[in-house]
Amino acid sequence: MTIRTARPNQAHHLRPRMHCLKKLEALVVEMQDQKNGVKGTEQKLNVTAIPHVILGKDVIMWILNKMKVTQEEAQAHATMLVAYGYIYPLQNHKKLVMCNDSSPYRFQTPYFWPMQKWVAEDSDYAIYLAKRNIRKKGMLEPYEQERYNYLHNWLNHKWDFIVMQATEQYNAGKERQKPDRVVFNCQERAYWIINRPPRQTYSAMDYGLDRLIDPMADEKIPFDQYRRMNIFYQQAIMRSKVKSSVSLGAFVKYVTTYKNQDPFLAQCLPSNPWQTDDDAFWMLNMRRVDTPTKMRVERWSFSFFELLNDLRGRDDFKIFLKKEFSGENLAFWEAAEEMKWGTMSSMATKAETIFKTFLAPGAPRWINIDGRTMSLTVKGLDHPHRYVLDAAQIHVFLLMKKDTFYRYLKSPVYKEIQKKALNPKPQTFSEAQLEQNTRSRSMGVHPIVLWQQEEEERARAAIASAPIDIKAMMSKIDRKK
Repeated sequence: MTIRTARPNQAHHLRPRMHCLKKLEALVVEMQDQKNGVKGTEQKLNVTAIPHVILGKDVIMWILNKMKVTQEEAQAHATMLVAYGYIYPLQNHKKLVMCNDSSPYRFQTPYFWPMQKWVAEDSDYAIYLAKRNIRKKGMLEPYEQERYNYLHNWLNHKWDFIVMQATEQYNAGKERQKPDRVVFNCQERAYWIINRPPRQTYSAMDYGLDRLIDPMADEKIPFDQYRRMNIFYQQAIMRSKVKSSVSLGAFVKYVTTYKNQDPFLAQCLPSNPWQTDDDAFWMLNMRRVDTPTKMRVERWSFSFFELLNDLRGRDDFKIFLKKEFSGENLAFWEAAEEMKWGTMSSMATKAETIFKTFLAPGAPRWINIDGRTMSLTVKGLDHPHRYVLDAAQIHVFLLMKKDTFYRYLKSPVYKEIQKKALNPKPQTFSEAQLEQNTRSRSMGVHPIVLWQQEEEERARAAIASAPIDIKAMMSKIDRKK
């Protein structure tokens, strides 16, 4: 690892979990206390005696007694310490979890803690990989070899400097005693496993976008901002609030409803496409598949929004509306959505078509809305814009939600699609198969590609089923002659 003497300017790389990391570091300092902390012993790793080794079960037991929590919570907290790099495993570096057994661990040196705010730069990682390549004599792991080749091409302009640094660090490491050399290699590898994780591996250090404002900095607030804050807080106090019991009850109800629909919380039939190369899930859940799955049909009954958001469910809802002779409301809602998300150049044409079809007196598919909403909508169509139909669209949506949607759920149309729905059998994969699949993961078929293919097939079918204009065909033949 390249030792730095001065901290870089991290004004644009501020970590949003600073308070969480401070609490974790305070806990790790307590765990290293000689009297009341986790007891460390000397153990052999292969043939080398490693000092200050702690066991996974001892760490979990210490957290259990210190925080007075359950066994599962203590193990989850210990795993968090491993995931953030405060404790690192000595044997299995890739699995950043705390095992409740005699697995050996060590406390990471504070130089590698996340609060140091070192940026894991590509040049440092290239030096580490080059040094590891020298030590292993070219026998790197597959993901390390892939990144080594990438960094070689990316940093080709200073690769000689990188190799020189790696050689010097490797030669300096050989002068240390063997236990110290093994410990430092494990520390450095644990740091890069966290900051440059293998492919398809979750990293706790993945913060997303970096903050541009330091949450710990003292900010001078002007008087005008205090005045605006005072006005905002006064309005917030007067605003009606929802009881916490009601909001929590709604949240619990939502989680209970959608728990079995989440592919990461429940079983994803027939197999999870995020873990395997099997594309059967995408094929069975195409936007307008002929026969949907039972889980998909069940989701339509959760809310009217879910039904309209699914194109296959909307097609089934249209069949019901045709039998009820009330399809104009859904047709108007779709026309309003098309106008809202369409191009600006087509606004005037679409507005005129919608007015003649749904809003004009004696229109062929006239919709029944209140007079005030109708007058506002008709006046707005004189100067059309994207959201001119919002009031009428919301009115029609609420009408369908309160009446038509519940009649659809009780109708034979919905019961028939429930009977025909597919229930695919689960496909089981062993841990070895999943790990092998992760290593040789291919791009697979993206669902958007499948949707595009489906739309193209529907367009071809519509063209093929369209009536043929005999006069136009004869005129084309005459021109060719």
